[in-house]
Amino acid sequence: MSEPDLIDIQEIAPAEVAELDLYQKREKIYTRKIEGFYQRLRMFTGWPMLLGYYCIPWININGRQSVWFDLPEREFHILGLTFWPQDFPLLAFLLIIAAFALFAVTVSAGRIWCGYTCPQTVWTSMFMWVEQKVEGTRNQRIKLDKQAWSFNKALRKITKHAAWMFIAFMTGMTFVGYFYPIRELSFELSILSTGKWQILWTLFFTLATYINAGWMREQVCKYMCPYARFQSVMFDVDTLIVSYDAARGEPIGSRKKSLAHREAGLGDCIDCELCVQVCPTGIDIREGLQYECIGCALCIDACDSVMRKMDYDPGLIRYTSERELEGGKTHWLRPRIIGYAIMLSLMVTVFSYSIASRIPLELTVMRDRNNLYVETSDGGLENVYRLHIVNMDMSPHRYQLSISGIEGAVIKGSTSYELAGSEDRQITLRVATKATTLSSPSTAFKFDLVATDMPSIRASTESRFMKPL
Repeated sequence: MSEPDLIDIQEIAPAEVAELDLYQKREKIYTRKIEGFYQRLRMFTGWPMLLGYYCIPWININGRQSVWFDLPEREFHILGLTFWPQDFPLLAFLLIIAAFALFAVTVSAGRIWCGYTCPQTVWTSMFMWVEQKVEGTRNQRIKLDKQAWSFNKALRKITKHAAWMFIAFMTGMTFVGYFYPIRELSFELSILSTGKWQILWTLFFTLATYINAGWMREQVCKYMCPYARFQSVMFDVDTLIVSYDAARGEPIGSRKKSLAHREAGLGDCIDCELCVQVCPTGIDIREGLQYECIGCALCIDACDSVMRKMDYDPGLIRYTSERELEGGKTHWLRPRIIGYAIMLSLMVTVFSYSIASRIPLELTVMRDRNNLYVETSDGGLENVYRLHIVNMDMSPHRYQLSISGIEGAVIKGSTSYELAGSEDRQITLRVATKATTLSSPSTAFKFDLVATDMPSIRASTESRFMKPL
């Protein structure tokens, strides 16, 4: 290599060296408290969800916890109904309906699920409320964090985190209470006598709530939640989104209330930045639609409060569509919305019918394969069967068993059984008949089981009767 081709790395100017930071440190967001129509609306969506989550396990129906997923017994008790692993197709269907409903809401109204009812948003809002009560307003919290450590600062921080941990613990214990009887769990935890798995899962969900709602907050929505990433695929020009009306607000600039701002060449935005200060994800909605926006409408209430003080029309930031911002009119009834509405109606109808017509009884029959048949001294034949009866109802029932399909066949053994609620029982019995009544080596017939106290509860299954060739 010739002399001119040699490059001295030390001669490269520092400006020519680019540094790539693969991790961006989180900047703490200090949100400002704001009141308004949409925040009152969020209370009517968030608080019922919280009360339902914490209270439902404590409510008993027919002497049993109203919602209890009993995994060891493979029973799932939901509001008076008992479901079994055999009912998992119903659960899958319900999840499909929920996902389809979420997509339909997203197409029509954007991310209102995130802003109003998402658990991450609801719990984060509760944690922020505690923070504001303990540490004060936005400016007071900023000032407190900049102060040197003192008794007052330590007391406020300890109080805040203790309140967060209490809420997180109640959340974790309640979640475990959906899988383990919550009355027993709460008592056992109070005297520290519960099992290690109950303690482990309670601590896990306590820490998960404390970290997600107390520390990570907007990072869960921005980096961990996949919904934020694919939501734009479902949006169209008529989807309602939280938007800043740039045509009305620009050019921005501060001014006195008495100034005729239109004559001065200014828009309605006074650049107060309240919309930024109240945003839980720390974005500036004036920069356009961003995937970090969760549609909580805090910026709408903040902007409307400023507009009213300035005697301007509210709605500079509002729920609107891209078509409306461009001067058009939002199309409410469009093919996608109609299609979603029709499909959701059909799926809900089918699901409701499936639940209403569900028979809380299961009967399975296994023929004894060790002995295909038994020949008796009177020239008859017997086959041995093992029946598995599951009373999927919460109430006890008495059942009567019968067979059909083979003329003259009789059951040797008990044909009447009483099962308690959610009981399953294994029964071994024999079916006997004359060989002369069978036309082939393998004859199909049916077992029929009916609840004598409620004839609408019945089940039947087919089996086969074997004879010598």
